[in-house]
Amino acid sequence: MEKAVVPPEKKQYQEIGEDLREQIIQGHYPVGSRLPPERNIAEKYGVSRTIVREALLMLELQGTVDIRQGSGVYVMRIPQAHENEEERFLSSDVGPFEILQARQLLESNIAAFAATMATRADVDNLRRILEQEQRAIALNDTTQDNSKMFHLVLAGASQNQMLLATVESIWHHMDSSPLWQQFNVHIASRPYRLKWLGDRQTLLAAVRRRDVMGAWQSMWQHLENVKKSLLELSDEDAPDFDGYLFESVPIFQGKLM
Repeated sequence: MEKAVVPPEKKQYQEIGEDLREQIIQGHYPVGSRLPPERNIAEKYGVSRTIVREALLMLELQGTVDIRQGSGVYVMRIPQAHENEEERFLSSDVGPFEILQARQLLESNIAAFAATMATRADVDNLRRILEQEQRAIALNDTTQDNSKMFHLVLAGASQNQMLLATVESIWHHMDSSPLWQQFNVHIASRPYRLKWLGDRQTLLAAVRRRDVMGAWQSMWQHLENVKKSLLELSDEDAPDFDGYLFESVPIFQGKLM
């Protein structure tokens, strides 16, 4: 006798996204109206703003809402009830903030190790990637993923194939994640690319001088900046709340894991 197939348990952001969509279908938020601020939604459901943002990204990916920087989240259309089926492709997707948390914990330590192991060739390759990105930004060229290349080359500079494979796996997941791709839409503009370039230049400088803690802190701060940028995109009242799955400055700062 075949075992029954048990559907995957829905994540919090999916449950909240479904509830918000149902409210839109029921007419609580007509087309053109603005949803409540993220902080209010977070308080209503008793979750962090990161969970709310992932729910809103899901709705934006479905074309139901539009997240506008400095303004809020607006209803673009009334979804149909049968569109629930379209959520199946998101059922196994990991939220972008969960990905960022994993990257902070893993890549910060990898960067620190790379600072002790990187060869002159590794440093030169990393420098060339940043120069390439600088030229691409000037030309508004988005054809090459210099960000991905930098992080993979840095992981390779650890001289540990298992660490490189781990980072490759994370980037493969990001490349195939609809939610991450929607997230990336909001942080791929020229000002953000310049900001990430500066972060990576600071990181490379630490690796070049074999500054272990400097490399660790630079990678951690870079990914923290990415996270903060997404949180601020539609934050109309600019609260200083920095909710996340863990504190921005971890308790083990100064002690490598």
